[in-house]
Amino acid sequence: MNGHGESDRSVVPTKLPNKGGEPLAEVAEGRDLAKGNTSPQNALRTQGRASVHSARERVRQAVKRDKGRPLTALFHHIANIDALREAYYSLKRQAAPGIDGETWEHYGGDLEAKLKDLVDRLKRGAYRAKPVRRTYIPKADGRQRPLGVTALEDKLVQLATVEVLNVVYEEEFRGYSYGFRPKRGPHGALDALAVGLERRTVRWVLDADLKAFFDSIDHEWMVTMIGYRIADRRVVRLIQKWLRAGVLENGRVARMEVGTPQGGNISPLLANIYLHYVLDEWADAWRKRIGGDVILVRYADDFVMGFQHKANAERFLADLRDRLAKYKLRLHPDKTRLIEFGRFAAANREQRGDGQPETFDFLGLTHRCAKNGKGWFVLRRTTSRKRLHAKLQELKGEMKQRMHDPIPKTGAWLGAVLRGHFQYYGVPGNSNAMRFMRDQVTRYWRHNLRRRSQRDRTTWTNMAALAERWLPPADPVHPHPYHRLRVITRGKSPVR
Repeated sequence: MNGHGESDRSVVPTKLPNKGGEPLAEVAEGRDLAKGNTSPQNALRTQGRASVHSARERVRQAVKRDKGRPLTALFHHIANIDALREAYYSLKRQAAPGIDGETWEHYGGDLEAKLKDLVDRLKRGAYRAKPVRRTYIPKADGRQRPLGVTALEDKLVQLATVEVLNVVYEEEFRGYSYGFRPKRGPHGALDALAVGLERRTVRWVLDADLKAFFDSIDHEWMVTMIGYRIADRRVVRLIQKWLRAGVLENGRVARMEVGTPQGGNISPLLANIYLHYVLDEWADAWRKRIGGDVILVRYADDFVMGFQHKANAERFLADLRDRLAKYKLRLHPDKTRLIEFGRFAAANREQRGDGQPETFDFLGLTHRCAKNGKGWFVLRRTTSRKRLHAKLQELKGEMKQRMHDPIPKTGAWLGAVLRGHFQYYGVPGNSNAMRFMRDQVTRYWRHNLRRRSQRDRTTWTNMAALAERWLPPADPVHPHPYHRLRVITRGKSPVR
């Protein structure tokens, strides 16, 4: 570690790993199974899963035993018929096909033979990554988010690779990194941030946004960072193949010099690795050198930091811009803000005549300063207006298409949609936004029912009964952040 908190890492010399074991024999044809016997396919899956998990456990033990030492023999855990079979059965059955046009069902028609051939190509170095088919989905702000649809065999190899690399990097990643990691999710990040803002001395919040992060990842730096822990050249070459595979759009393949397509199974892990070295390790070293509380919570490329002292926050922001520039990244100029926030913000701003404290959004929830019945500071979290409006507009359009569906069918669909919405946004203190969502859905539903016929006489009394029958109540489904986080972390800080 140098004087600026940066890692003086260099790529460790690599050597080829040991050869993997031979693939399992194909299932032989024969007589029907006796009653009660397990099918060969299920037996292969069960035995293969046990074998794969045992192998990964050995990798985990090696990582713990030789902490910090690059691993040289991982490829045989990927070019392995059991690992690829497990990856196949974990894929979504109805996922859109990639550039190869291959579907899950068709590939499974002769699965064992195809997996054996794939393993053989991987070991011979004959495996070639296919370009990613680009598609777009609408974002909450009206823009389009590019997504990559990966070819099926690329999905299999990427999933098998991710499973092995997760074993390695879960020992490396910081506790305040929550995005796209096993047994972690957005509510863990939201809980950690809430507890940090309420329990630590935070007076200033840096709400940061990286501009076009996935499109800006530098391939050379990415490979260098992989080399810090992975010294198996065949694994590194796999990752390089996916980075260079290119994107198919409008019938033309564009080769990628930077960036990783969103939508691929490997992309979230690569993003976490990149930001682990660019941000997490560096931020850890940075805040150890200064005084005062500093908290950090990151979910993929979205992160929030809290500071006790404004001078530290301003200094960090300036240093962060320089740090990101070194790795070909930059902050979004319009979405990165340093705001006064916390238990003293309201009083300080009132004294200066600056009005109410500003708010910030993180993972779809707006965070604001509030007080409880005793006048103590509490963090209030409500559904982001932008997210709420976008969801209602989406529902309104879909309900129009379903206008003439039978009431039970529409009711069951709307109930499922609202339950999913409440499952995410049903945090303590967000009941008003949840009730507003439910009421608006009820209004849209009544409007559509009345439009089905000029003689329709659907009253609000009728709608109240329908809503009671089909729509879930607008009640919080998540516990208070401190209670859940205390169980998960067992006293360890999730933000430091």
